[in-house]
Order: sequence, then C-alpha cells, then structure tokens
Amino acid sequence: MSAEVPVIELKAITKSFGPVDVLKGIDFAAYAGKVTALVGDNGAGKSTLIKGLAGVQPYDGGEVHFAGKKVDLHSPVAAGDLGIEVVYQDLALCENLDIVQNMFLGKEDMKTGTLNEPEMELKAVKALQSLSVKTVKSVRQKVASLSGGQRQTVAIARSVLRDAKLVILDEPTAALGVAQTEQVLNLVTRLAENGVAVIIISHNLGDVFKVAHHISVLYLGKMVASLDSKETNYDEVVAYITGTKVQEGLN
Repeated sequence: MSAEVPVIELKAITKSFGPVDVLKGIDFAAYAGKVTALVGDNGAGKSTLIKGLAGVQPYDGGEVHFAGKKVDLHSPVAAGDLGIEVVYQDLALCENLDIVQNMFLGKEDMKTGTLNEPEMELKAVKALQSLSVKTVKSVRQKVASLSGGQRQTVAIARSVLRDAKLVILDEPTAALGVAQTEQVLNLVTRLAENGVAVIIISHNLGDVFKVAHHISVLYLGKMVASLDSKETNYDEVVAYITGTKVQEGLN
C-alpha cells in the first residue's frame, strides 16, 4: 500500500440520534506507520466516530474507504475482517484467564478438535516480542495479577496477533502511573513503527504530543482542525478543543 493512500479515510460522515446531529460531515484519515490523535472535549463526537469505525454503530451518511477502496462497516465482524481492532478503555480482558487465553479469546487455534496450546503460546510470545515487551514475566500469568500497564500491553499485543492494519486506542494511559504511561506510549510508537495505522483518543495532550504525528480535533460534531504535531503547539490545540479557534477550510 502506498504511504500516500490512507489505511482509513472518512468522507462527509454523518450520524444522528433522533433530532441530535452528533457527527456533521466528518472528514478524517489515518496512515500506515503513523499515529493520529483524535482529541476533543466530552460530547465532541469522538466515541461515536470510533464506534462507527468499529462497526458497532454504523454511520448514517458519508463514505468509508479502507486502503483506497470503499467499504461498508455494518458490523464489528466486517471491521475485524478488514483488520480494524479497537482497544477500549475497559480493555475487555477476562481476569480469571491467563495472557495466552485472553489474546486468543474467541479466536483459538485448534488441532484435531482440541486447543493447540503450544502454538498459541508461541504466537503470543512472538506478538509481545514484536513490541519489545519486557515487563511480562510469563504469558501464562493470570490477567488478575497484572498491573494496569501490563494489561494495556496485553490488549495492544492482541491486536498485533490478529494482524491488525488499524488499531484504535481509547484513552490508553487513563489511570496509569508515570512509569506505566511511559511503557504504553512506547508500545504505541512501536506499533506504528511496525507499519500499523494507529488512532489514539486521549484527553492528555502531553501524551498526544509525545507519540502523535497528526492531531485531529473534534468540536461539537465537526472536525475543526487537522494538524501536523510538529507544526502546532499545546495552546493552539486547546484553542481548537474549546472552540475559540476554527481552522479555515475544514468542516
């Protein structure tokens, strides 16, 4: 895929709930090997935008293009088949299961009618190694014994295991300490370095500026800015988030 062709591109996307227009003609793109931050205040439309990409709440209007081809994200299965993985804030991990079991949950490897445990364990280890993860002692640890940062690591590595082309991370550093936040941000960077398109939703602009190549700002259902992170600053992004500044040429 050409680096110039976005992995995902939204054109004039709309979504309403009853009389309330939540997304108002959104244009948005994310590229392979790049981290794109999606920021905005509560109620800006971030969750609705992401649920549409995940196939959970299909958009009402507009077009979705994946690797340059028009697609219909009518269900989570359709999104998953394309290679779209979402790591939600709650991580969707089962605490009573170990790392391998969580990473393969619902997509287990089978051999002659039984679980192929050695193969799944090997794949789990390789997925963690591809992200240079060194904080997990054993892939047979129960998730209940892991720290917040380690749990986030497992959730991100699961997307690698599923050969994701686009990974969406919803507030990945929320409620993490300084050291664990640093670990997770390093993972985000390595994910992009492996050629994955990454979308990160975060209220923490410090984290955003550490890892994002591009910053897209939603304000009351409109995409009010699309910025190169090296050509903007904290104050400018805050001005867009609060609605005190509007970028010309964007809807």
